[in-house]
Amino acid sequence: MLTILFDGIAYGMLLFILACGLAVTLGLMNFVNLAHGAFAMAGGYITVVLMGWYGVPFLLCLPIAFVSVALIGAVLERTLYRRLYDASHLDQVLFSIGLVFMSIAAVDYVMGSRQQIILLPDVLRGRFDLFGAEIGVYRLFIILVCAALTVALQLALTRTCFGSRLRAAVDDGRVARGLGIPVGLVFSTTFAVGSGIAGLGGAMGGEILGLDPSFPLKFMIYFLVVVTVGGTSSITGPFLAALILGIADVAGKYYMPEFGAFTIYAVTVAILLVRPHGLLTREAGR
Repeated sequence: MLTILFDGIAYGMLLFILACGLAVTLGLMNFVNLAHGAFAMAGGYITVVLMGWYGVPFLLCLPIAFVSVALIGAVLERTLYRRLYDASHLDQVLFSIGLVFMSIAAVDYVMGSRQQIILLPDVLRGRFDLFGAEIGVYRLFIILVCAALTVALQLALTRTCFGSRLRAAVDDGRVARGLGIPVGLVFSTTFAVGSGIAGLGGAMGGEILGLDPSFPLKFMIYFLVVVTVGGTSSITGPFLAALILGIADVAGKYYMPEFGAFTIYAVTVAILLVRPHGLLTREAGR
């Protein structure tokens, strides 16, 4: 049970890092970006190319994937996404779904449809015993990195001047501009950071989740479930939701393998019946 709990926490942490960019764009910027998984896939394939073609160490690939995908996100935000900030959610959904299929076709053409393999360094392989639980070294690494990112992101959004500017820009962009806040730059930076975190999650999750051109579609529902169950008014809600769903998914597949992924959807429905607006969202919240 301890081993399953630990693996579930690691899986939940990974789900949160993959989904927190969507939580930021949907919850704080009110933009429905269903192409979020494409940015995660980009981070995974950047890692595959750097390691397989150029021999770059895995640990060095992680910050490169973050920065590279953040730059891609900044360019797309400036050229495409910005035009749809004031559009309806239906237009945003159709636009981002189109980007998903374009990214799948492009990756399939360039890299092929086979599943990619990310070879971990020796220092991150293997397992060790802790209080009777078999702890995977790489899963412990994921937990530590994701926990540090979660704390840093929460502090940045709640305790910094940038976080205050972002909330002001979302609440009333016209008043924020009148106060001298560069709303466009704030949104671009937020979108780029969210995309970069997704890219980092894709780079770290390729070894566990698998990586192929269908990645954005395969895990889109997981990102939406994390954000929906956690609520969109804070980062803490999706974090708790990712942990609950990650543990439930791992435990369900271990104890009831014949049901597959049914457990995570059953838990989702049960939580939403009790908290229809999310775990930590007020009814009056957005």
